[in-house]
Amino acid sequence: MIFSNKKGFCDEKNFSDFFNSHSKLLHNYIFYKCGDIDLAGDIVQDAFLKFWENCQKIIVGKAKSYLFTIANNLFLNDYAKNKVVLNFKKIPSKNYTYENPEFLLEEKEFNDKLEKALANLSESQRVAFLMNRIDGKKYKEIAKILGISVKAVEKRIHHALLNLRKEIDNI
Repeated sequence: MIFSNKKGFCDEKNFSDFFNSHSKLLHNYIFYKCGDIDLAGDIVQDAFLKFWENCQKIIVGKAKSYLFTIANNLFLNDYAKNKVVLNFKKIPSKNYTYENPEFLLEEKEFNDKLEKALANLSESQRVAFLMNRIDGKKYKEIAKILGISVKAVEKRIHHALLNLRKEIDNI
């Protein structure tokens, strides 16, 4: 990131550009860790607030990892306080459908199994798997975001798939 002045992230434009380029990714990362979209939004907001409060101390090349560390620590603090249980938001059902009841029942059962299987994955497997499958991130991108090797990402996703196949019958 190149700044037009020497204020770094303390300049509103620079901070705004940084926020716009990283907030969605950070939100998804935290959501994958906690499973609560509202909590993820709160943590991201608090993380950027702390980032802004410490803007003079931030080294430009380390800003992204600093932001993710802040957010991760906020999540861990919240988790320790509330003993949060992973509970993914339910998709509101439609008032009407053209699908037969048997299909709807099977779909609901599958979604319940999938949700339970995702909740049973280790946090590291779940985060890497969802970043790959939901966000469409490549292994190299995930490795850079999480600060691990590409091989570690491959291993986490491989084990996540094995665990999901084991828990979900007839996939």
